[in-house]
Amino acid sequence: MPPGHNARMSDFPSVSDWLSALGRPSALAELGVLAACLGLAWGLVWLLRPADRPTSILFGARGVDGALFPLLALGLALAARWVLRGQHQPLALMQLAVPVLLSLALIRLSVRVLHAAFPASRVVRVLERSFSWAVWGVLVLWVTGLLPALLAEMEAIHWKIGGAPVTLRGLVEGVLTAGAVMVGMLWLSAVIEARLMAAEGVHLSVRKIAANATRAGLLLVGLLVALSAAGIPLGALSVLGGAVGVGIGFGLQKLAANYVSGFVILAERSLRIGDVVRVDNFEGRITDISTRYTVIRAANGRESIVPNEMLITQRVENCSFADPNVAMTSVVQVAYGTDLDALAPRLVAAMAAVPRVLADPAPAVQLSNFAADGLELTLVFWIADIANGQGNVRSEVNRAVLRTLESAGVEIPFPQRVMRTVAVPPPPPAAARAAD
Repeated sequence: MPPGHNARMSDFPSVSDWLSALGRPSALAELGVLAACLGLAWGLVWLLRPADRPTSILFGARGVDGALFPLLALGLALAARWVLRGQHQPLALMQLAVPVLLSLALIRLSVRVLHAAFPASRVVRVLERSFSWAVWGVLVLWVTGLLPALLAEMEAIHWKIGGAPVTLRGLVEGVLTAGAVMVGMLWLSAVIEARLMAAEGVHLSVRKIAANATRAGLLLVGLLVALSAAGIPLGALSVLGGAVGVGIGFGLQKLAANYVSGFVILAERSLRIGDVVRVDNFEGRITDISTRYTVIRAANGRESIVPNEMLITQRVENCSFADPNVAMTSVVQVAYGTDLDALAPRLVAAMAAVPRVLADPAPAVQLSNFAADGLELTLVFWIADIANGQGNVRSEVNRAVLRTLESAGVEIPFPQRVMRTVAVPPPPPAAARAAD
């Protein structure tokens, strides 16, 4: 209903009208038609659902929990109501089913869009519940006939903003219109982002920056359209823009710097999703680069949320930026007198037999130190998949080296100490008598 329209009581049926209409024999026929519409909508959803069955806005996780099922049911119910009206049949159940299906479609669509746009936000869950209760509340008011009285009261509450008269009803309708526009923009951005992330021929970081830029641009356009739909003139945003600029300059500069740094990182590709990096003594693999922060996951499962500005302004070690090959070392001691010329090739062959160890560059054995208990050997080997862990491949190499040393009869020395007992001569007789 457009703003400014005065609702009349005759426009809304009362509860007694609903009850009397549902008591007619034609209500059973309407029930059958409605059941057929729901069954046909359910069948169409399962026919149109993709074979891989991904969770999406239209199909949800199980098909019937997406937005497509209530939308199809609503369309079929509207078509059935139009056909029944053409046959001059009294309608009761269909008049009630259409607003119920419309409410369900609005709730499902908004919930799925918000889940796709903000999958891990707790605020979204609160908004979902609030919106669902609001929609069902409006439906109850419409069914009971209390909605026109409420709209009239909201129309009576008015005030002035900047010299322009504003009513509570107009404000609420503007907010609802703005919310609908934003939900539509979020849906469009989610669809475009899914298509961009599914592109196989483009690097993941490039797809990520394209998705983030698309979402930011669509949200900006949606915000401007929503403000216009709510009746807020865009010329008034000049003052707001100046205030936001001052706020960014003083209090939000860190937040703005993180957002800009996120786009710079993705554009320069200095850090990419999947790279193994060390930042502030924390080492792990980059799992996600958002507009504000970067997620780094360590080998032990811990995750570090690093602001993007830190990755721009501080020193970052990237183990796989230009070359994914990484050198690893392990140290072992052998006893003095061991024939290193014969042992070294066997150790190199043992390290090369480990599946993750690269053949080029080849493993190497270096005599690194003459230790107190034996000859210290440094075993050098290279891997190309550091994201799969370092401790596991080092353990496999050490076990292979240990088996080689045992089969060759080479002793791994351990610290030994020689203890000598010195006999103490007895004291002279004079000293013994003096002691007595």
